Amino acid sequence: MKKFFSFPNPVNDLAARTVATGVVALSIAYLVTGWTWVLIVLTYGFWARVLTGPTMSPLGQLATRVIAPRLGEARLTAGPPKRFAQAVGVVFSSTALVLALTSGVGPARIVITMLLVAASLEAFLGLCLGCKAFAILMRIGIIPESICLECADLSRRHPQLASRP
Repeated sequence: MKKFFSFPNPVNDLAARTVATGVVALSIAYLVTGWTWVLIVLTYGFWARVLTGPTMSPLGQLATRVIAPRLGEARLTAGPPKRFAQAVGVVFSSTALVLALTSGVGPARIVITMLLVAASLEAFLGLCLGCKAFAILMRIGIIPESICLECADLSRRHPQLASRP
């Protein structure tokens, strides 16, 4: 059961960027249509990825098993910051869903637009705002370093990374 509710560490950055691309597509679909069911799918995906990594996320499964392996050699990055970024996605998508159900499409579109910007930065530029926030929170002591001791040096668990230029 513990393995089921886990998050990979390290994470293949190609898979993470593929997931972000899917989030971009779903966000655009919502902004264009205003269909609440798109928000339900988006919100479910974030919750599934935070709780189980790619295990219960259809988008996570597609990214890790089908698309990322075809994009080339895995580029490993620390898992805890990516999980934190998914948790930020939970907050934004859940907020948008509640707004859509209680206040209408307009307020939800504002929140989804912010999510779209963050997901686009990850998908197209490899800039993870959630990961940057995680690093800041670690630096100022809100997130204990023990959560991510290996974030700073993945080469301890993956010696093949130490030999890369």
